[in-house]
Amino acid sequence: MKFTSIFKMASAATIATAMVGGAAYADAMHPVTGEKLAADQTFTYRLLDGIPTLDPQLNEDVSGSDILRDLFEGLTNQDADGNTIPGVAESWEASEGNTVYTFNLRDNAKWSNGDPVTAHDFVYAWRRAADPATASPYSWYIDLMSIKNGSEVLAGDVAPDQLGVEAVDDHTFKVTLSQPLPYFVAMTTHATVFPTHQATIEAHGDQWTRPENMVSNGAYKLTEWVLKERTTRERNEMYWNNDATILDKVVTLVINDENVALTRWRAGELDRTEVPSGQYPRLKEELPDEAHSFPRLCNYYYTFNLSDSGPEAFKDVRVRKALSYAVDRDVIVENVLQGGQFPAYTFTPGATAGFDVPNVDFANMTQAERDAKAKELLAEAGYGADNPLKFDMLYNTSEGHKKIATAIAAMWKQKLGVEAVLANMEWKTFLETRGNQDFQLARGAWCGDYNEASTFLDLVTTPSGYNDGKYSNAEVDKIMADAKTSSDTSAGYTRVEQILADEMPVIPVYHYTGVMMLKKNLKGWPFGNVEQNWYSRNLYKVAE
Repeated sequence: MKFTSIFKMASAATIATAMVGGAAYADAMHPVTGEKLAADQTFTYRLLDGIPTLDPQLNEDVSGSDILRDLFEGLTNQDADGNTIPGVAESWEASEGNTVYTFNLRDNAKWSNGDPVTAHDFVYAWRRAADPATASPYSWYIDLMSIKNGSEVLAGDVAPDQLGVEAVDDHTFKVTLSQPLPYFVAMTTHATVFPTHQATIEAHGDQWTRPENMVSNGAYKLTEWVLKERTTRERNEMYWNNDATILDKVVTLVINDENVALTRWRAGELDRTEVPSGQYPRLKEELPDEAHSFPRLCNYYYTFNLSDSGPEAFKDVRVRKALSYAVDRDVIVENVLQGGQFPAYTFTPGATAGFDVPNVDFANMTQAERDAKAKELLAEAGYGADNPLKFDMLYNTSEGHKKIATAIAAMWKQKLGVEAVLANMEWKTFLETRGNQDFQLARGAWCGDYNEASTFLDLVTTPSGYNDGKYSNAEVDKIMADAKTSSDTSAGYTRVEQILADEMPVIPVYHYTGVMMLKKNLKGWPFGNVEQNWYSRNLYKVAE
């Protein structure tokens, strides 16, 4: 491995010299860049909603993962360009035809209470994630990783202790797969497979994630959590690489209104916030060093409820196609969002490693041609002035989501006479409602768990835990299953995208960019990492 942390290049003497007032680097110089560091190393940023959970095995959202990467450390991490680098594991090797992976754990990794981090902690956490009794919303990720007996454990057919994970000794963790998976190691950066402290969970039950109870192994520990208001995480002095950490404290503030958040960012209360929809061009001109737009490994879509509880109208592919065709994606990205987002005609973003965006028929039409086809299809399906189509359109509470939903509903009304009734819910309720198929049409978005097209396309397979629309296609299922062992997946992924364009179980709207306001004295943001897996320990503030 070629990884060397930029901070490791600083000598022990440099680091020792930088220790001022009990906080590393305060009022000192950055050991590598030579920049003068700010005395206050606190990073404060905005969250749209409160965090539902800080249990790695129960988390299912991006904002929660951002916090969990600070509180916990898995086998591997990512660098500023998204490459897989050592975490708790110093090294790893594959054997037996890439079906056995052995991770060698560093001997100085500790929990925040001083206990050593061992291979047994990973065995416990991975079994816990797969155990049906845990009811992890991300348990399917274990099966996606192709871990031996994973699907059987998830189904409750065999006990969790039969999962293909083993502590060979305290510092050797072995994983056996049911089939070779070329990107397996990259999947271990995900929060679902972070280690958890068994004694703490057994002692405190569902209260183990409270600040007074939590034992974690990341660069920071949780010191405050006020639900739907704020969280605080502070430097974990037991972290094996604590001497290289510069930020002392990270604070999140829940601010539901993006315009209020921008006002508070301008006032200096926040170091980072999202750019409100449509404001990026003006802010980039006004504050070119602090307004940022960069590609992200995420998609934005609407999903049809195709389950038995879904509307009869959506069972007709002509209706689904008509609604998708009538969405003018250029208007959404250029007039509503204005942050460099990409119109989406495929489910998988073009930023995905090794993925060539295929040509699908409706992407090659002009918008006028798509609109004409939409009218024709909807009429063929029996909907029109005498029989208008009406349905509920659900999204989670956000000014940006509201603007997009409003724009799309207006397009449908104007072009097709369709009435979409907008409804919004706060995040946790929205997830439960969508997951229970208690909706008609619902907003969806997905940020890749790893940088490969299957992280998106597995969502439209029948067994996927996040196939909330319950779309099912046997050919898609087979192609995606075969892709796990294929040396060339491009043809399969192209075929799946063509099937999605033909059957339209979802309406792809756009592919993300990260659009944020970042104070210019905050340094180290990994703009080159399309997954945006960032770690506060790699950030720092310079003196202004």
